[in-house]
Amino acid sequence: MGHLRQRTKGSWQITIYEGYLNGKPVRYHETVQGTKEKATKRMRELEYSLDHGVPTPTGDMTVETHLKSWLEGYVKTNCSQRTQDGYESIIKNHLIPALGHLQLRKLQPEMIEAYYGKACEKLSARTVQHHHRLLSEALKHAERRGHIGRNPCSLASAPSPRKRVMRTLTPTEVETMLTQAAGNQFYPVYYTAVSTGLRQAELLGLRWRDVDLDGLSLSVSQVLYKRGGVCIFKEPKTKGSSRRVSMTPKLGLYLRQYKAQREVMHLECGKILGLDDLVFASEKGRPLDPCTVTHNFARIVRRAGLGSVRFHDLRHTFASIMLMKGAKPKVISEALGHASVAFTMDVYSHLIEGMQEDAMALLDEALPSGVVASNERQGRTAQL
Repeated sequence: MGHLRQRTKGSWQITIYEGYLNGKPVRYHETVQGTKEKATKRMRELEYSLDHGVPTPTGDMTVETHLKSWLEGYVKTNCSQRTQDGYESIIKNHLIPALGHLQLRKLQPEMIEAYYGKACEKLSARTVQHHHRLLSEALKHAERRGHIGRNPCSLASAPSPRKRVMRTLTPTEVETMLTQAAGNQFYPVYYTAVSTGLRQAELLGLRWRDVDLDGLSLSVSQVLYKRGGVCIFKEPKTKGSSRRVSMTPKLGLYLRQYKAQREVMHLECGKILGLDDLVFASEKGRPLDPCTVTHNFARIVRRAGLGSVRFHDLRHTFASIMLMKGAKPKVISEALGHASVAFTMDVYSHLIEGMQEDAMALLDEALPSGVVASNERQGRTAQL
């Protein structure tokens, strides 16, 4: 049962009676700024929570306390180590310094939007939008636990990022890039990347047991990430990421020749190339450093005069060339390991729109020409 009384003009105190503990009544107090209707609505929310067995929030819990608890509990239990590291970095370096001192139950949408506005002065809108999603998930957890009546993030407007212009290489530019990379120790990685659309972590995690040179296919069964300066192997993040990807005959031939070279290299060191050895590794068979591969690629495209091209753009290049050559979106989606064809269509919508004229040309070839009825026939139809 709740009680509402006015403290000062525009200030209302809510008292919720929660029962008895050791023979003494237990009360929860909360102050609401605004109209009586607003305070009454908040009191009803607290009463509803109490009726459904959800404890009322403690008044001294801060945003920092909840975020740390959410990290140590929910995130640690349900998310990958890579996701944990990303969340921890955002919370520690951004959310806690800006919002951590505030009481959780007093966090308002206006406060959150003010943080977004200030953050956008130094960070991109897309990055701040990611902060919004993280904070919303954390506060949704607080709402389920009854620490807050409702999630203030649901009423806060996140910044709208500009859609990033995708940079893809044309077939001619791909040839230019590969020519520049010829003789580079990471050439096999770059050639396989643009030929399969695999992510960097998937490429660096490939073992020879995952390569079927006779069946011309690759199987993605583990990925390689760098954490705290140490390379670690993990299972792919989602079910769709664990997949079999077909190879072109050219890539199959190249990897067969590349494998033969690796076998000779191992024999010179008194070793035998095994199925569990990495496809792309150092001369000593150690995992390649993802950062080194990325930086090396950046130098190559600069020397090739291709401008600002990321390693990940090789994946986009694979998809764009496949689309230009008429591959079905379903096939491309499966090769890329996307969650759905709809996601693939959304990511590459600008390429698909540009292919409408070609598609209409093909349709024009397939359909017969239309026949316009003669004036005499039209006249008879009109009389009937």
